[in-house]
Amino acid sequence: MKILKFKNREEWLAGRIGKITGSRLKDIIVKRGNGKKLGYYELIAERLAIAPDGENPMDRGTRLESEAMDMFIKETKKKVDTSLVIWAREDNGSIAISPDGFIGKKEAVEVKCLSSARHIEAWLTQVVPDEYEMQAIQYFIVNDDLETLYLAFYDPRLPCKVFFYLTIKRKDLQEKIAEYLDYQRKTLAEIDEIVLSLSNF
Repeated sequence: MKILKFKNREEWLAGRIGKITGSRLKDIIVKRGNGKKLGYYELIAERLAIAPDGENPMDRGTRLESEAMDMFIKETKKKVDTSLVIWAREDNGSIAISPDGFIGKKEAVEVKCLSSARHIEAWLTQVVPDEYEMQAIQYFIVNDDLETLYLAFYDPRLPCKVFFYLTIKRKDLQEKIAEYLDYQRKTLAEIDEIVLSLSNF
């Protein structure tokens, strides 16, 4: 066993970067299945990415969105409309989405500026992260003409893979689109009934 000594806490914290420590082991070991946990991607990100500066993740996402969209446009040569809009279903305006960008009615772009670990996870797996699956499906639920959604990922802290995008097709989501549209319609009908009954007091 090696013993690594440090002069202060800052050096000690830096010495832990990219290593599996006792407190981190739970974020690495997979007890069921053979997927990877977030800790796996955090280790990769710590070894490859510039360390985060403490900026609020929401503020960072908002700040970087236009840079990400510029990269998408440059790479794809598509003319993307980035107007501030809300799309709503014709038959129920309460079913809506706010696209980051769109190319006519048939294509849309959603930008994600995630933590470096989440960014590298999406790149390595080429799968829409679970927390954004519903958002991606909502695009197709709201816009019946939408054929393709581009989910663009941008992280300038990860020089080896600053930008990439996943292409999501309506034809691959048909069942979920129908199921979640039906669910939203039923939920909104229940909400309308409750609001109406409570408004009569």
